[in-house]
Amino acid sequence: MTAAAAILDPRTTLARPDLAEQALEGVVRAAAYRAVRPMHCAAPVADIHADVVPGEHPVDQLIFGEAFDVLDSRGDRLWGRARRDGVVGWVEAASLVEGAPLPTHHIKAVGADLPLNALVSGADEDSAAIGVFADDPVAVAEGFLGVPHRPGERTPRGTDCCGMVQQALYACGRAAPRYADQQAELGVGVPIADARRGDLVIWLSPGLAPWNGHAGIMLDPDRVLHATGHHGEVVIEAFAEANARHGGLGGAQPVFRRL
Repeated sequence: MTAAAAILDPRTTLARPDLAEQALEGVVRAAAYRAVRPMHCAAPVADIHADVVPGEHPVDQLIFGEAFDVLDSRGDRLWGRARRDGVVGWVEAASLVEGAPLPTHHIKAVGADLPLNALVSGADEDSAAIGVFADDPVAVAEGFLGVPHRPGERTPRGTDCCGMVQQALYACGRAAPRYADQQAELGVGVPIADARRGDLVIWLSPGLAPWNGHAGIMLDPDRVLHATGHHGEVVIEAFAEANARHGGLGGAQPVFRRL
């Protein structure tokens, strides 16, 4: 294996010992390489699981219109990578259709029939043209208040902490990786004393793969908006209380990132 392969994230690298995507030939070692087959999500939501047999929770979700590059299949399951956030896993074949057409609009409303940030062709009152975005991730995230906390999910039907952060950033046209350690690399770091509205706050927890931590968005210097299993939903909570609880996971100090 090359030095480059050693640092590739397995959560987002479309490669196994027996098979890898063609673009990785010469980067990772595999028994065979194959070109991906572009498809896209035709269901409102489709779970992505780490293994061909679905686990208790998905590792991510596709939402309507998102592209999924397929490399392998087993029975009614397809293995590939979500093109939007890069997560690799298995998806039910019935949720996907051929091709990856370019959308003209994205869903801008949390309460629409399709999930926030679904990709569509054609305009209606719940959509905005591609390139026209909200300007306040906090305001978007506030639309998730009361949404049930569900690991691996990222829609107004249910979301985990990083999924809510990701969706709020997508709605504002910003880069939005899926997991806490990835989100901790966004923007620039700021000290806790300077935290303000809109800053991301992440408690990193190495070893708790695939999420590796907990993420939220600061509502103001004293409150955080986050999806939390402790409360079972998306809530606004005093930062001191959240920090005492999440910082207890190995004593992790929070990371603040300003976009």
